[in-house]
Amino acid sequence: MSVRRLAEASVQPASFAFNRANAAAAKQWIKKYPKGREQSAIIPLLMLAQEQEGWVTKAAIETISDMLGMPRIRGLEVATFYTQYQLNPVGTRAHIQVCGTTPCMLRGSEALMDVCRSKIHHDQFHTNDKGTLSWEEVECLGACVNAPMVMIFKDTFEDLTPERLAEIIDLYDAGKGASVTPGPQNGRTGSEPATGLTTLKSEKAILKSTRDKDAIEAAKAAKAAPDAIIAAPVPTPAATPVAPSNASKPKTDAAETSPALKTPSPAKVASATEKAASVAAPRHSATNANKAAPEVEKVSKPRSGPLNKAEPASAFKSPETKIPAKTAKPSLEDKNRPAGIARPALVDDLKLISGVGPRTEGILHSLGIFTFAQVASWKKAEREWVDSYLSFRGRIERDDWVKQAKALAKGGVAEYIRVFGKKPV
Repeated sequence: MSVRRLAEASVQPASFAFNRANAAAAKQWIKKYPKGREQSAIIPLLMLAQEQEGWVTKAAIETISDMLGMPRIRGLEVATFYTQYQLNPVGTRAHIQVCGTTPCMLRGSEALMDVCRSKIHHDQFHTNDKGTLSWEEVECLGACVNAPMVMIFKDTFEDLTPERLAEIIDLYDAGKGASVTPGPQNGRTGSEPATGLTTLKSEKAILKSTRDKDAIEAAKAAKAAPDAIIAAPVPTPAATPVAPSNASKPKTDAAETSPALKTPSPAKVASATEKAASVAAPRHSATNANKAAPEVEKVSKPRSGPLNKAEPASAFKSPETKIPAKTAKPSLEDKNRPAGIARPALVDDLKLISGVGPRTEGILHSLGIFTFAQVASWKKAEREWVDSYLSFRGRIERDDWVKQAKALAKGGVAEYIRVFGKKPV
């Protein structure tokens, strides 16, 4: 949305006050809001000021803000946010708002704007030489089926042509705007099709009262002349109508629809005989219904319930999900333990290695591991020793700590990004 600013100080009036009628209306608006919420009335009060002055002045915003006991900056925020408020002087006799949204644009709103440019001013929000007319392009005004359209004050003028809009502008400029009838300008009385109604031309089809009335009159006529065929006049059809099919209304006792038969028998037997020979369906048993057939799972057992299905012994489990047996940590005197060093003045942030968290880093520090270079030099036996000591089976190999440490030792984060294509986690 474009920035909306107040008009220049040179055109701003020194003060503002509601006239008697609008002052009473303002009090009524304020009373509509609960105590402590009176500031919500600023929107209708600004509209009252605009209807009185033609546009919203700085003095009006400040006066209304003071009336409602709200900071003036809040009033300015409201007035500059909503496009319904005119912040600059507009035409004293008409300010024409031309809808430029898609339906109106497709129906010729650009031509209407050209008329405004030629008869009022080339630019929007500028008055004509006499100060009586101005115009602007706006978003949808809500009469898309009667596009294109314009709004002048609170009235809408629809189904416009450039010629008709030019006539309306001339009438308002001459002070005869009240003589223009709002609404469609092509003879329509609403938003029905421009070519006239094509459906629902008769109430007989939609009103039960008219249908009942016709039925009563037809019955009276038949009683008065029993030998005559009384029928409502209907258009002669182009072809003889086809009677409704009985395919959707099979006989109840037909073999094809008998619920006791799986398939119709070639031998014709009375339906009563078929039904008498049929075996009744077994009574429902929830227990039996919950049992799987033996031929399905080779055993008769419930299909659902608390019974847990045993997991195959050969099912794969990732190293992280296996519950390892509790074993003692390897000896700190083991020959495969990586060599440690005294804590240097500058310690590398081992947490940059994916898979090393604060707790793991602390354990590594206790083992004398403080630099990326130390991790990068680990051999297989040393990695296995650390893997067992940290109780993280497979993590060192899976996350490739050695490769990460080599990149970080060589060039820090920049080298890590070059090697792995991402920042260290």
